[in-house]
Amino acid sequence: MAGERPGDRRDRVPLLGGMLILGLLLLSPAGAKEGSMQLSSPSFTPQGSIPKKYTCEGSDLSPPLAWSGVPPSAKSLALIVDDPDAPDPAAPRMTWVHWVLYNLTPQTTSLGESASKSPPQGARDGVNDWKKPGYGGPCPPIGRHRYFFKLYALDVVLPDLGKPSKADLLKAMEGHVVGSAELVGTYQKGQK
Repeated sequence: MAGERPGDRRDRVPLLGGMLILGLLLLSPAGAKEGSMQLSSPSFTPQGSIPKKYTCEGSDLSPPLAWSGVPPSAKSLALIVDDPDAPDPAAPRMTWVHWVLYNLTPQTTSLGESASKSPPQGARDGVNDWKKPGYGGPCPPIGRHRYFFKLYALDVVLPDLGKPSKADLLKAMEGHVVGSAELVGTYQKGQK
């Protein structure tokens, strides 16, 4: 190029190579950022209706779930399912907890239908707001409620917390969340 001194062009090549390597590192899985996790269910679409069989009007089975994008630094996963619309979506007064599960291995990529009846090896149940371990399906007293399935990647395996509540689990997770994903389904009693 005009005005360049000999050697200027060669000096730019290592800089460009370094920028290319930096860009590749930022795009690699090791550079994965929170928010890259995805959570889904083959039984309902995001914001879609949860099938009756997964509710108190059906078999009350936990729905199948699948996820991807868990950060490489994750040592365990935790799942919380809750309903912020209780008791009435027009006048919510509380968040009702339906499922608390923790210490899933980071290699776990899914939970089958009714997994709450037999959690994967190593996983531990907390208690829901019925004061029972495992899953309690949607059972809204009035209106269409939203159900938030929240998966967290943690940089630790949590100690045995016994049967923690959602609040206990959230406290134990403080400072250890390295990724998360969310899936929202809805349900109204009497739906087909």
